[in-house]
Amino acid sequence: MKKDIILAGVGGQGVLSIAAIIARAAVDSGFAVRQSEVHGMAQRGGAVLAHLRISDEAIPSDLVPQGGADLIIAMEPLESLRYAVWLSPQGALVTATEPFVNIPDYPEIDSIVAVIKRFPQYRLVEAAELAKKAGHPRTVNMVMVGAASPFLPILAETLENTITAMFAAKAPDIAEANSKAFNLGRATAGAAQ
Repeated sequence: MKKDIILAGVGGQGVLSIAAIIARAAVDSGFAVRQSEVHGMAQRGGAVLAHLRISDEAIPSDLVPQGGADLIIAMEPLESLRYAVWLSPQGALVTATEPFVNIPDYPEIDSIVAVIKRFPQYRLVEAAELAKKAGHPRTVNMVMVGAASPFLPILAETLENTITAMFAAKAPDIAEANSKAFNLGRATAGAAQ
C-alpha cells in the first residue's frame, strides 16, 4: 500500500497542521511516513505546499512525483488547481470552496469550480460553514481532514484520536471543536460530487 498526498493552501490556513495530523495518525497505524514542505512566504499569505507519503514499505523519497499523487487536499480552490499536475489520473481532489483572494487578478470562482468538476474524483467542501457549525472558525483545516479521510488508509477513529490528542494541550474546548469539525467534514465527504 502506498498513498501519495499533496497538501496545498495559503499561509495561516493550517496546511502544516493537516500534514502533522495525518502523518502522526499514519505512524500510529504502523505505516512509514515521509514529509516535505515549502512555506517560504507563508506568513505573508503566500503558497504553502506539503508532500506527504504513506506506505507499508520503505519510502525512498520525500517528494511526490508529478502525476503520481493519489490525493490533493487544498484549503483554497485556486491552490487546488495550481498543484493539479501532481494528481494521478485516478487521484482525488478535495478542496475547500471558499477563495482566499490574495492576488488582484484572482479568477472568477465559478470558472475555478467548473475546472475542478472535470476531475474524475473530487470533493468541494464548504469548509468555513462547517467550521462555524463545529464552534470555531479556525477548525477549517480539520474539516478538510474529515472530508479527505475516506481517501486515506487510516481509520477515522485513529485520525480523530490524533486530532484530540494534538489539540488537547491548547484547551479541552479547542480539542472538542476540532474533533467536531473532523466529523462534520467526514459526514460531508460522502454527500459531495
